[in-house]
Amino acid sequence: MKGYYLMPHPPIMIPEVGNGKEEEIRETIKSCEIIGKEIKHNNIETIIIITPHGNVFRDGVCIIDDYNVEGDLSRFGVSDVYYDLKIDRDITKKILEYCMEEEIPVVNLNKDKAKSYNVRVELDHGALVPLYNILRNKQYKIVHITYGLLSPIELYKFGMQIKKAAEEMGDKTAFISSGDLSHRLSEDGPYDYSPYGKKFDRELIGILERGNIEGLFKIDEKLILEAGECGLRSLYVLAGALDGVKVKGNLLSYEAPFGVGYAVMKFDVKNGKSLYNNLIFEKEERHRRRKREGNPYTRLARLNIENFFNTRVSVRYKDIKDEELLGSRRGVFVSLKIRGDLRGCVGTIKPTTECIGNEIIKNSLSAAFNDPRFSELRKDELLECDISVDILHESEICKKKDLDPKIYGVIVQNEENMGLLLPNLDGIEDADTQVSIALQKGNISPYENYILKRFKVDRFEEVD
Repeated sequence: MKGYYLMPHPPIMIPEVGNGKEEEIRETIKSCEIIGKEIKHNNIETIIIITPHGNVFRDGVCIIDDYNVEGDLSRFGVSDVYYDLKIDRDITKKILEYCMEEEIPVVNLNKDKAKSYNVRVELDHGALVPLYNILRNKQYKIVHITYGLLSPIELYKFGMQIKKAAEEMGDKTAFISSGDLSHRLSEDGPYDYSPYGKKFDRELIGILERGNIEGLFKIDEKLILEAGECGLRSLYVLAGALDGVKVKGNLLSYEAPFGVGYAVMKFDVKNGKSLYNNLIFEKEERHRRRKREGNPYTRLARLNIENFFNTRVSVRYKDIKDEELLGSRRGVFVSLKIRGDLRGCVGTIKPTTECIGNEIIKNSLSAAFNDPRFSELRKDELLECDISVDILHESEICKKKDLDPKIYGVIVQNEENMGLLLPNLDGIEDADTQVSIALQKGNISPYENYILKRFKVDRFEEVD
């Protein structure tokens, strides 16, 4: 590829949308214009763009596999900023081919297939805005990709397939990672303020300027969650497309007048070594350590899921050695998360097996493979999973005023349905929110008669 770029996508930077307010991010616009001229100078024919705002699938990357894609900014009050762009079908098909070989989940979306997903094939603003200043210089074919909610390593591996495909097809391409940084930089911004927002932006920009690609995968999860960003997954894909080269980020501008961080960066590259095996080794070593160390509850859950991947058989009752797992019968919930995002959670309120250990064996497999909200866990994802196990205490009938979501979980129940929410979950700060979510989970109307129960848990988490 002949150019790698990070670009933001605020519609307000388009004059027809901004109506003068775009002057507050004049440096951002100038930087995007520089990139547009550079891409033209490099005789680029195709732009590969990764956007957060197309059709995001939980279990796969989305690639537009059609002859063209069109879109405008009518969502932002402007319909005459409109493009109809040709898709580079040769590169698109080659990416899809390599992803199939590597078993990377991808949704190849065209206008007919979109109907079955109840979505539209369109040029979203996450792609259109960065392309605005580029298309003023020349028309290009594009490869339009929306990142999916895959694990960071899977997105990196996907980026490697993009690079491979682009090189095979003649390598007259530029790569744009579209993404804004923290959306929580000021009290008067459009999103809730967080002091972590500025810290996230500083850390991320520093990592990119130093070319510390491995550092992208070591940013603290709390920092990511609190930042409220939409660009990190795009950057995981970009990192994969940069695999095999040494890289240094050249920050052209950074502005945040509206409470959202807009960074424009181009990446200088020279020959280097692949980092993929290093990243995999670190994940595998953490996985092995977590099977050896820590509490017996999460160790058993991890070992059981791995054993099922390898043999299609769960751990046997007679192989449980820890007395803590054998001595009592309790309800158990097993939760899987990747980078703070839930990947599966299944449990039992009351015991259904001989002991806690068997309860963990049963529910860990259900969380990995049978949570109806998610596709089955993939083997590579286990390396990135954080596992927690909640051992439930007996529930007791209560009133809403007796709830504290940091201490108690809640059960809402009527004659037909039941909804449950565990305690101390991110983003749930008050009883009203807790009960409302539990009602939704149980498909219970807030206007129906229902009873409330509260319960405590003993939570066991993996700690590095």
